[in-house]
Amino acid sequence: MLNRFISLSALIVKGSCGFQGPGLLSKRQSLLKSGAKNKTMSAKPFKVLITHPEVPQSGIDLLNENCELVRVESLPPKRSELLQKIRGVDGILWGGHEALNAEVLDAAGPQLKSISTMSAGIDYVDLDEVKRRKIPLGHTPTVLDNAVADLAVGLLIAAGRRFHEGRKKIETGNWENYHLNWMLGQDVRDSVVGFYGFGGIGQAIAKRLSGFDIDQVLYTTRRRIDRETEKELNAKKVEFNELLTKSDFVVIAAPLTAATQGVFNATAFNKMKNTAVLINIARGKIVNQNDLYDALRSNRIFAAGLDVVDPEPLPPNSKLLTLDNIIILPHIGSATNRTRSDMATIAAHNVLRGLVGERMLSPAY
Repeated sequence: MLNRFISLSALIVKGSCGFQGPGLLSKRQSLLKSGAKNKTMSAKPFKVLITHPEVPQSGIDLLNENCELVRVESLPPKRSELLQKIRGVDGILWGGHEALNAEVLDAAGPQLKSISTMSAGIDYVDLDEVKRRKIPLGHTPTVLDNAVADLAVGLLIAAGRRFHEGRKKIETGNWENYHLNWMLGQDVRDSVVGFYGFGGIGQAIAKRLSGFDIDQVLYTTRRRIDRETEKELNAKKVEFNELLTKSDFVVIAAPLTAATQGVFNATAFNKMKNTAVLINIARGKIVNQNDLYDALRSNRIFAAGLDVVDPEPLPPNSKLLTLDNIIILPHIGSATNRTRSDMATIAAHNVLRGLVGERMLSPAY
C-alpha cells in the first residue's frame, strides 16, 4: 500500500505538496501516536467519521491504523444519523454529496481538525464556513481525470454517431438500411473541439482525441495554460463566443460557480453550428436544460451527451429523455473500481495529514 501511494501521490501532486515518501509517513505515524497523550492510554489518538457505508476499503484501512472509526451505516445515508454520529469527532471523510455546511460543523464540535471529501468538485461544501472556522479541507481531483476523460470521449463519439437513436431504431423495428444516407453522424477526424474549462480533465480528453486526428483544440479559461502544453495539444485560448461559433464539438469541463451557472443557454446554443455536439461532464447546472431541450428538438444543434444533469437523479419523466439526439448517463464519470479506491486513499491521507497539522496531499484551498 505504501509503495502504491508513493507512486500515486507522485502522479497527482508532482512533488508540489512536499510529499517525501517513507520519511514523512514515519513522521506522521509518530505524530499520530503522540496524539494519544491527549486521550486515554488504551484509545486510538483520533476519532474519524466515515459518512458513507460504501467508502472503499483502501481508505478505511489507512485510517483504521491510528484512528477510531465511526461509520454512517444507512443507505442512502440519513442526515439524522450523520448528525448524531458526528459529535465529538476529530476528522471526517466525507463520502457523499450531502450538504457540508454550518449545521454539520456545529454538530461535530470545536475539536474538529480535518475534513476531506471523496470528490473533485466541492460545490456542495459551504467553503466560506469551513474557511471561517479554519478547518483544513481536502478533496480528490486529478486522480479521477483519466476515468472521466475516457467516458467523455465515449460520450462524444456516441452522441456524434447517434448510438442512442440507432439502438431505438432496432428496438422499434425501424432498421432502414436500404437508405444510402441513413443515420449519418458527425466525424471526429479533422474536427475542431472546444473546451469550456481546460484543466486536468479537459487536457486529458484532448490528449485522447489527438489520436483521432482532430484539427484543432480551442479552449476558454480565465488564464492561459502553459505554452508547452498548448503546443503539445495544438490548443489555442479563445473567447467564449469564438469557441461556440468555431467548434464542432463543445466539451464542458469547468467547475460550477456563480459565473458558470447557466452559461450554456439559448443565446449560446444559437451561436453554435447546427452540426455541433455538446458534451457535459462537469456539472448539470452549467447548462440551462430547458434551452438545451429546445435546441435539440428544433435541431438547432446536432446532439448532446451528458454525464451530469440537474437535478440528480433526473426524473424519469424528464422531457430530455424523450429526445433521440441526446445520450444521458447517471453521473458515472469516475465510476471505476481503481478510481474509487484511489479517491478513498487520497481522502484518507488528507484526513490524516490534517489531524497532525500537516499540509494535505490535495487541499481544497
